[in-house]
Amino acid sequence: MNLFLLRHGIAVAHGTPGFARDADRPLTPKGRRQLQKISAAMKKMELDFDLVLSSPFPRAKQTAELVAAGLKLKRRLKFSAALTPDGDAKILIRQLNELKPAPENLLLVGHEPYLSRLISLLVTGETQLQMDFKKGGLCKLDVEKLHAGKCATLAWLLTPKQMKLMV
Repeated sequence: MNLFLLRHGIAVAHGTPGFARDADRPLTPKGRRQLQKISAAMKKMELDFDLVLSSPFPRAKQTAELVAAGLKLKRRLKFSAALTPDGDAKILIRQLNELKPAPENLLLVGHEPYLSRLISLLVTGETQLQMDFKKGGLCKLDVEKLHAGKCATLAWLLTPKQMKLMV
């Protein structure tokens, strides 16, 4: 399986009036523009996904919707509470393993530090690997058989700036 992880784009700051709860924060206009460029880079890379699975929090949901629209994958977009900042990686992995047919190319859209911990778990078997996973960053893991432990190889990690250079 090719497992891709995308961190949501730039969102309104914590404590912004009208968005008291972290779970309610949407993308900023700059974040939306950033995601349009990232989506264009993903298209140029000829990425295609059997499934786009996102956190339901607005900033991740909007990120996933922009990417799905840019890649013409709106019908392949689904949401999982296991991808929220307090989500459980074991539940997510179980959900992914229950997908029939099993996806060959899967995009997960979520938050930090959850995504870095998930990458760490799948690559090293531990959750302490330190990463600088930028907002709008995209990571690719090559996975043999998905389980909650060392089962993946880090293929690459792209920053938003690197992806903008592609378009």
